[in-house]
Amino acid sequence: MSDLLVRAARGERTERPPVWLMRQAGRYIPEYRDIREDYTFKEAISTPEVAERITLLPWDIFEPDGLVMFSDILTVLEPLGLDYHIESGTGPVIENPVTRPSEVPDGHTDVREELDYVGALLERLQRSVGDQTSIIGFTGGPFTLAAYAVAGQPAGKKQKPIRRFRVEYPEAFRSLLERFADVVVEYVEYQVEAGADLIQLFDTYAGLLTPDDYREFVQPLHQRIFDACDVPTVVFARNPGGKLDLLADSGADVVSLDWTLDLRDAREQLGDTPVQGNLDPSYLLGDEAFVREKTAEVIEKAGPEGHILNLGHGIDRETPVENAQAFVETAKEWSWE
Repeated sequence: MSDLLVRAARGERTERPPVWLMRQAGRYIPEYRDIREDYTFKEAISTPEVAERITLLPWDIFEPDGLVMFSDILTVLEPLGLDYHIESGTGPVIENPVTRPSEVPDGHTDVREELDYVGALLERLQRSVGDQTSIIGFTGGPFTLAAYAVAGQPAGKKQKPIRRFRVEYPEAFRSLLERFADVVVEYVEYQVEAGADLIQLFDTYAGLLTPDDYREFVQPLHQRIFDACDVPTVVFARNPGGKLDLLADSGADVVSLDWTLDLRDAREQLGDTPVQGNLDPSYLLGDEAFVREKTAEVIEKAGPEGHILNLGHGIDRETPVENAQAFVETAKEWSWE
């Protein structure tokens, strides 16, 4: 394993910022679109040799310091008996959503058996490039997973269904989050066993919670999940607002910042906590000079210690490949004196 990314996640000073992109193996790469013509999304993520080919696409182009496995946060629905599929133009659709307390799952099947294809993918990645880069595993966070399970389909930026569920059925809401946390703990343990060098928790919608609700319902579950990981961990919530300190206290080693935050201000607030981010993904739609200029600004604001360069959210599907490459190259060409 190349340990540049892991060292930064531990808060160390690095000779340059390690770099990867959220959703870096995706639809902005023509070869990805070619592969997907032969496989549905679920077929692609559940077929290890196909998922490996997709994961390696950005490696073949610009060799990032971290390769994030090609998968999806909703895979953990399967051990809970929640069925989903991806509808073109709509997104994920849960076929048996949780709409009332009686529908909250009371347990789950064996994660390693249900999601054995994820372990197989990570093992393949370790064999193919694991000595040259860091292999990144990930999972959804309890609140975000619950939001999908309750809504049954994409519910927009406000996620009204899960927030209404919290109000109408507070104990069932707590139980649903705990069921997801139970599965996620086993899942991240399995990913680490299979070769993940770092785990990122995407609780993207947790930024919608009030600070009190995050502190009461979600933070203890985040802490339990991160305690189960023997590798560095990253937490991500979009639009975290006044919850940066709570995320820093979640037990994660790194707080991943979206683009709505000023990186210098966030670093001052978080102190020694390592950070990841946070270039606006739309900036990769400009020309290469603009990409390099804005990327350099992020690097300068972050400083040489405890920073993983990334976007503030997933890469846009319309991003030119050469701009993603310029983003990565800017980090690789950097040298802290």
